[in-house]
Amino acid sequence: MLEAIGIGTVDDLFADVSPKFEGELDLPPALSEYEALADVEGLARENVAGLPIFLGAGAYDRITPASVGAITSRGEFLTSYTPYQPEISQGVLQAIFEFQSVISELTGFEISNASVYDGANAVAEAALMTARQTKRDPQVAVSKGLNPRYREVIETYGVETVELPFVGGTTNFSDVPEGVSGVFVQSPNYFGGVEDVRAASEAAHAVGALAVAVCDPISLAVLEAPGKLGADVAVGEAQPLGMPLLFGGPYAGYMATRPEFVRQLPGRICGETVDKEGKLAYVLTLRAREQDIRRARANSNICTNQALTALAATVYAALMGPEGLREVAELSISKAHYLAGRLEEAGFSLRYGEAPFLWEFAVELPDVGRANEALLENDMIGGLDLGDGAMLIAVTEKRTREELDGFVEVLKNVG
Repeated sequence: MLEAIGIGTVDDLFADVSPKFEGELDLPPALSEYEALADVEGLARENVAGLPIFLGAGAYDRITPASVGAITSRGEFLTSYTPYQPEISQGVLQAIFEFQSVISELTGFEISNASVYDGANAVAEAALMTARQTKRDPQVAVSKGLNPRYREVIETYGVETVELPFVGGTTNFSDVPEGVSGVFVQSPNYFGGVEDVRAASEAAHAVGALAVAVCDPISLAVLEAPGKLGADVAVGEAQPLGMPLLFGGPYAGYMATRPEFVRQLPGRICGETVDKEGKLAYVLTLRAREQDIRRARANSNICTNQALTALAATVYAALMGPEGLREVAELSISKAHYLAGRLEEAGFSLRYGEAPFLWEFAVELPDVGRANEALLENDMIGGLDLGDGAMLIAVTEKRTREELDGFVEVLKNVG
């Protein structure tokens, strides 16, 4: 093998790897198993659990029915094994198929993949997808309304971003530059405002670009599906569908599109068929082999899916059904608007009060850091400090009137 690749020794093979560390590591003395566990438990006791959370910005504190965990923890599902062999993986493949069906129904698109790593990953993959489909340089139009973490990941993937005007809490899509491969519209956007997906889609198509809608899946229970508003791709984070706040993950990113763009989707698609006896069966119907073998030719380095977290989303969606999802959304909207109204009555101003919002909004505060400290002192986790005199607040169906009123009282006392 060494001769075939043109090197002389095994050491030469690893020449680009940094040499081994020769100093001394500043590590504590070795511990017994019992001592190590005692240390870990001591650290765990410092965690704050069970407090009302008003922090959102992409991950939300929603009610997770106990049955979600009960099903996902079953031995048949609780595995990292990738289901290549359909003859022994029918249950897992069916769960993946159902996840795709849920996403397709919510987004209004015929095609959904079996998930990618998370929402940011889905957004970045969609940016690359627009470049492949339009055969243009990877350059996409975004606004301040796109989650800044998502934009950072897009740029990390080597895609250039062009900023669109963001005025009064929503994006102006009237002047999309020529030459971009995609136009991104996040609705609700990072600040909670509902964007005009149809206007974004029309603007994208006018310059020969694809329109990518970034959507919270719960919002699609009350807003029109992006597939019905002219968008070409829908992406987002599936965490709101039955996944608790897990210190950043693992979560599952979703991607959905039209049939004509299916070959540009990363990852895999599970399909429904029949076996030789005519019985219902599930298989991986689309999975680019170059992702495993000829990797240099791959659309993406994603050749798997987040099966376990996607299963959680599927179980949650099945338990809730369309009416349940709508109720979750409507409760969140009602409670968020109640809190916004109470804050305005108390003399605080909404940063984008003229823009329609669902369950997330920004409020102007004299000292956001002090406000969050006071909230924590009163057993509440406040919103996100936007760094410019405003707090981004998320309100889910989980919050009670007492918690909302208590939130207002703390902010009033802070001043």
